Amino acid sequence: MPQDTLASLTTLRLGGPAGTVLNISDPADWQDTVRAIGTQEHGPVILGHGSNAIGADAGHPGAVLVMNTRGIAVKTLDDMTVAVTVQAGHPLADLVQWAADGRLAGIECLAGIPGTVGATPVQNAGAYGQQIADTLDSVTVWDWDMGRPRTFPAPACRLRYRSSRFKEAPGRWTILTITLRLTRSQAAPISYRPLAKELDVPVGARPSVQEVTEAVLANRRRRGLLLDPDGPDARQAGSVFLNPLVTAAQAARWSAEACPVHRDSDGELRASAGWLLELVGCRPGEAIADGVRCSEHRTLSVVAYGEATAVGFGQALTDLAARVRTTTGITLQPEPVRVGQWAVETVRY
Repeated sequence: MPQDTLASLTTLRLGGPAGTVLNISDPADWQDTVRAIGTQEHGPVILGHGSNAIGADAGHPGAVLVMNTRGIAVKTLDDMTVAVTVQAGHPLADLVQWAADGRLAGIECLAGIPGTVGATPVQNAGAYGQQIADTLDSVTVWDWDMGRPRTFPAPACRLRYRSSRFKEAPGRWTILTITLRLTRSQAAPISYRPLAKELDVPVGARPSVQEVTEAVLANRRRRGLLLDPDGPDARQAGSVFLNPLVTAAQAARWSAEACPVHRDSDGELRASAGWLLELVGCRPGEAIADGVRCSEHRTLSVVAYGEATAVGFGQALTDLAARVRTTTGITLQPEPVRVGQWAVETVRY
């Protein structure tokens, strides 16, 4: 097998050689995959589409498992509700469109988010006032410590703003399938004002699922939030910082300066990371470091180009966060995860 690289498996296209790349397309092959990995010195790296990952320049000497399993199974629960079990490697965009075509509500606002279904519980993926926690019923995982599959009901996944038990313990579990509860109904009430404006409806309205899906895609396209693999901003991992937690005093201070502040799904105050980056001088298209710049559309998406390195990209994020912290006292946390073998002395988030 020719040697692959982490760069070839991630949207940032950064990262060195991978020891062995195993593409998992058939769920029935999972046990064979586990046996093939055996007792390797280095644990496996698990990737879907690699749209939220920074691959290490040194690569990864062990196995890299690429989840390409696909499939949707539907079970009717009652006249209004269905349980939808989806393979981890299924593209999220395809699942959202499938639900819209079937007039199944619950995930319509996730249209246009790149990546696979299996990644959504890890980050509690969300947008436009909706998140996967709203409809998640259960997750089936492979427990590497116990050497067997396990099923977690949604409460046991500890989903919160862009986090979960799976993110807390990277490498412990590999998600194999997720099950959602979707409803045969209009879309969920629109809570996000920009989306209501896009739809030309009041906040709280319930358009059709298809209308909301199309509006979300249109809004994302206009804001440069759809990942175009052939465009000038192709080498990116979406938003590079989480909206940061702020104290009540910080919220009052920066709201007075027009910084958007909101309460997240956990009830905690968060400020706009994009606004804070603009405050310290970042602008769309602006160079940040060698081989690193803001996207042409927004400061919160940072793009790699030319001879960029993973260390250089990570250091650029660290430097941006330091600028914000020095100016405002607010701490930004990077969103992309680092995968592969990173030297201890390299970039620290």
